[in-house]
Amino acid sequence: MESYLPVLIYLGVALAVPILITGLIEFLARARRARHNDPAKYLTYESGYPTPPLTGRIPVQFYLVAMLFVIFDVEAAAFYPWAVTLRRLGAFGLWEVVAFVLVLAIGYAYVWKKGGFQWR
Repeated sequence: MESYLPVLIYLGVALAVPILITGLIEFLARARRARHNDPAKYLTYESGYPTPPLTGRIPVQFYLVAMLFVIFDVEAAAFYPWAVTLRRLGAFGLWEVVAFVLVLAIGYAYVWKKGGFQWR
């Protein structure tokens, strides 16, 4: 039973720390809201100007385009480390990046065929 004591202490700390941090954040947020109760501070800003609240739903297409941008941008960023280590990788590295580009091209073609790049 003594060998489980460090594990129990670890679990206790692992549970207590997030609970304490969450409680502290909530306490500080309530105190701040009580001091700064200006409704103009909570308005949505667009290009530095307050805008009225949105009156409708944001089109899902906006989120789809944003996700596609992030996905293809991160994949394009993977080429830099490959280019830096190309000499050490040799032919194996070349074929690995060819496979990577093929998977990327298949995903790109699929999104294109489904009309994911068209703003309707």
